Amino acid sequence: MIKVIPMMKLLTNLPFLLLLACSLHMIHAQTTQDSCSSNTNLANFNGRISFDVSSLNCFSVWTSEDFILRYSQAGPSLWSFVLSTPNTNSYIGMGFSPNGGMVGSSAVVGWVARDGTTSMRRYFLGGQTPSQVLVDQGDLQIVGNTSTIFVDSSRIYMAFQLETDQPRQRLVYSVGDSNNLPPSTPSYRLTQHRSQIAIRINYATGQSSQTKAPYSNLKRAHGILNMMAWGILIPIGAMVARYLKHLDPLWFYVHSSVQSLGFILGLAGVIAGFVLDDRLDATVGKHKGLGISILVLGCLQVLALLVRPSIDAKTRQYWNWYHHSVGRLMIFFAIVNIFYGIHLAKAGTSWNVGYGVVLGIYAITIVILEIKMLRKK
Repeated sequence: MIKVIPMMKLLTNLPFLLLLACSLHMIHAQTTQDSCSSNTNLANFNGRISFDVSSLNCFSVWTSEDFILRYSQAGPSLWSFVLSTPNTNSYIGMGFSPNGGMVGSSAVVGWVARDGTTSMRRYFLGGQTPSQVLVDQGDLQIVGNTSTIFVDSSRIYMAFQLETDQPRQRLVYSVGDSNNLPPSTPSYRLTQHRSQIAIRINYATGQSSQTKAPYSNLKRAHGILNMMAWGILIPIGAMVARYLKHLDPLWFYVHSSVQSLGFILGLAGVIAGFVLDDRLDATVGKHKGLGISILVLGCLQVLALLVRPSIDAKTRQYWNWYHHSVGRLMIFFAIVNIFYGIHLAKAGTSWNVGYGVVLGIYAITIVILEIKMLRKK
């Protein structure tokens, strides 16, 4: 009887074990339902895809979002594409870009509505605001009756054929925010995407690599120059003038040198911003307005230095009031605009935290030095 009991327990738990095994198999099937190395056979979708899919090349183009692209040249001026993505209850987009950026691209966008119906439309991405994203526009020549979008095993399959001798190699992919409603009639307006990526693909070899956004180096230079100038050097120069006057005349030369360097770097950063605004046609009116205001205040400080009255002049106290007020207002605007610029650039939390730490060090230093000044008085 002792040896029979384990066997009886096993038989008793057999239904549970079978159910567990089936559940694990279903979970595994859902998580590995499509990949270039899996046994996914698009031929099973022949009733849904209207063109030949037997010889498509397959590549994972966006690993973090599990975007899989299949394509092939179906004729002298005919290319077939099938994009497979998880169904995130939002839209998915594939753009063909002339320069690697989203703006200026012609895109194919598909989505699944809340009632389960699927839709797919062309868009021209003329700008960064929803009003500049134009439905049924762009230069993509999609072959009639070949475009289709459907859901299978929690994945979206978006298929279409393009009439072109050679598709653009710079591709832009995006996925919408599931918290927003998908596009709907009559405008089919797209909301801001949750994430996007730009890649460059070699259609002959299938090799792809992530590409930088247009003028990314100029954007970085613009941000770093302005942060270093208006947000770091200028405040340091102001602190030198306030707390190191006992080191006369050294404080004045240090103050003038630091502020001059900050102004020159800041001027270069603002010029870089004007160049970006001209080339990218970005909608950054508030950021631009604050930047111009900061530059004007900086120029006023330079002019004030040229007309600085002597220490014993009666107007010196008014000049001091003006110089200090304009300087503090300029620093305040600069700090606000730096954080706003980080937000516009979607630079990430690390930039906010990094500059926040710098401001924290400034604040602690100012508190300590102010306490020392009060004690001396």
